[in-house]
Amino acid sequence: MIIGRAAVIKAMEEGKYLDRIWLQATVHGPVIEEIKKLAAQQNVPVSKVPVEKLNSYNVSNHEGCIAQISKIHYQELQQVISFIVDNGEVPLFLILDGITDIRNIGGIARSAFCFGVNAIIIPDKGVGALNEDAILTSAGALEKIAVCRVNSLMKAVDELHLNGIKVFASEMKATKKLADCNFTEPCAIVMGGEEHGVYPALMKICDEQFAIPMVGDFDSLNVSVSTGIILYEAMKQRI
Repeated sequence: MIIGRAAVIKAMEEGKYLDRIWLQATVHGPVIEEIKKLAAQQNVPVSKVPVEKLNSYNVSNHEGCIAQISKIHYQELQQVISFIVDNGEVPLFLILDGITDIRNIGGIARSAFCFGVNAIIIPDKGVGALNEDAILTSAGALEKIAVCRVNSLMKAVDELHLNGIKVFASEMKATKKLADCNFTEPCAIVMGGEEHGVYPALMKICDEQFAIPMVGDFDSLNVSVSTGIILYEAMKQRI
């Protein structure tokens, strides 16, 4: 943890990777605005919280500002795309929309790393924290695979499209089946959250929807299991 306004500003100026900044909801002033400005430039999520939240960390003199150092080195999406293409690889991205269970995130990261995903794309809000528990659950995969944190998955999809990357969405009610998708082309796969699936507006701008065929009449598969099945199919097609 980084405690205090000046310490948080210094950490960002030195280029340290921050997972999140918590600001007391009632604090204002030029220093707070500077923190927000630096956070926006470095794509660090800022959460306004009551003072009780900050006090719960049992630290003194927090000045209404606490940040958490990230174990993950987040990368810029366009830079990752360019790096992959320059290396002569066919891009394969995984987009996580609203997945909050860190055990699922850890399992997904393991599958992504094993099955050849170039990078995982996550939003800066509405996703489980990529903390030590998530890294442990992923068996270290989260430290080995590129992770791109974006402030809008909608804009990320637009950026993928501009780079000629097709976007697929997993949807259990889709008529097209997994094996009928062509994952040999540059593509990204969107996996929705445990509760509500892929956000409707995001689903709308995806190029294709597909479903995993199942014999049993059941609600759905666990998202981590589903991701493993899908990524294995992508890898099988590519090799």
